[in-house]
Amino acid sequence: MNYAIIAAGEGSRLASEGVAQPKPLTPLFGVPIIERLIGIFMRNNADSISIIINEQQPDTLALLKKLQEKYPLNIVVKNTTSSMHSMYALSSYLKKGKFCLTTVDTIFHEKEFESYIKAFEESDCDGIMGVTEYIDDEKPLYITTDGQMFITGFHDTMPQDARYISGGIYGLSAAAVETLQRCIESGQSRMRNFQRQLIADKLQLKAFPFGKIIDIDHATDIQKAEELISEE
Repeated sequence: MNYAIIAAGEGSRLASEGVAQPKPLTPLFGVPIIERLIGIFMRNNADSISIIINEQQPDTLALLKKLQEKYPLNIVVKNTTSSMHSMYALSSYLKKGKFCLTTVDTIFHEKEFESYIKAFEESDCDGIMGVTEYIDDEKPLYITTDGQMFITGFHDTMPQDARYISGGIYGLSAAAVETLQRCIESGQSRMRNFQRQLIADKLQLKAFPFGKIIDIDHATDIQKAEELISEE
């Protein structure tokens, strides 16, 4: 399995709230969140882990260079305008077989992730997205599904029949990279628009429910994330 991590954001909200480290180095029980993700991926059959960080993160780059000595990391250092453009910057590593991509601040139960990856590896659909009923996001992306958990739409506002929101965990096939290429060429710039285009291109995507997924956007989210991890 190939994995990818988007860690090229500025983390400006955390910085404004007094968090000194770059977001990827934010510690949970003493372990930087990017190192935690790499460990989880390695325990779930990682053949490669491709990571993008921005050019203003020398400390993050130093950690990744150290970890690269023992893990199969591909490191891209580049400033991008959006998460979708960050994904595109990693796309050369994602063109063969299945891959799983997350943002660096996505926190979840590792046991749930193991079940998710197993389901993704065994699935013959074009992708499986991690979703949750837990809403702790300022701008959630709502997801509608049919009776078999196939995703029928991605929505900025909550439809009456929406039960889940996107958890920022994207398990996709190489066909999704072709959709991504067209999104870039047409001037689109948001991950949620890319996801909508996957549906428009008739890729079969299923939703995989997680109990709770937390994004670390604010300083208060660090404690929430540690509480989630401690539940395991």
